[in-house]
Amino acid sequence: MKIALLGYGKMGKVIERIALERGHEIVLKKDNSNTFEGLSTADVAIDFSAPSVAVENISTAINAGIPIVSGTTGWLENYHQMVKLCNDKNAAFLYGSNFSLGVNLFFELNDYLAKMMAKFKDYKVSMEEIHHTQKLDKPSGTAISLANAIINHSDKNNWSIENPKEDDLFIDVKRIDDVPGTHSVFYNSEVDYIEIKHVAHNREGFALGAVIASEWIIGKKGVFSMKDVLDLHK
Repeated sequence: MKIALLGYGKMGKVIERIALERGHEIVLKKDNSNTFEGLSTADVAIDFSAPSVAVENISTAINAGIPIVSGTTGWLENYHQMVKLCNDKNAAFLYGSNFSLGVNLFFELNDYLAKMMAKFKDYKVSMEEIHHTQKLDKPSGTAISLANAIINHSDKNNWSIENPKEDDLFIDVKRIDDVPGTHSVFYNSEVDYIEIKHVAHNREGFALGAVIASEWIIGKKGVFSMKDVLDLHK
């Protein structure tokens, strides 16, 4: 499989190593200093870039007829625009706020727990999200995915990272050197509290999941998520 890496930072380099270990070829390593030359020869593109260039990367791949897997967060106000473009072009697009197998299982656990807790109003829900200091967006895309699932099953209307209102789900965002990613959900009452947590030890799980998603999307048309890749649909 020939892969175009759209974004060649820390994640891009880990993806490159894992892709090569799995027998794939890298035909483009795009950073801020080069062009999309080589994209047309790729079987699939993987976008781990920055919020400011994600839409350009994704739309360029879709317009070129190259399946695109994106793990860049912080640009989702334009997500539906990319979905429409993908459908209009009969292309293939997969976005994931997190490609780790463990995180995607954590998503399912969070959703199930939120449904269970909906009728127990004595428990107040909140979240914590910790990442390395180089992460640009706050909160993380993973935290937003977790928060949206909780909001869907609770009396919360929005999430907030500061000065939360009564109907806001508070996400305590922390940036600490060399933390790949930690996400916690708390249900706290006067007598006890329930906590679920996912702790990433390194970037390996994210990168492997992105490569597996890229292998999976070849030959498909449509808009997908990691639920499709891991067959987690109920």
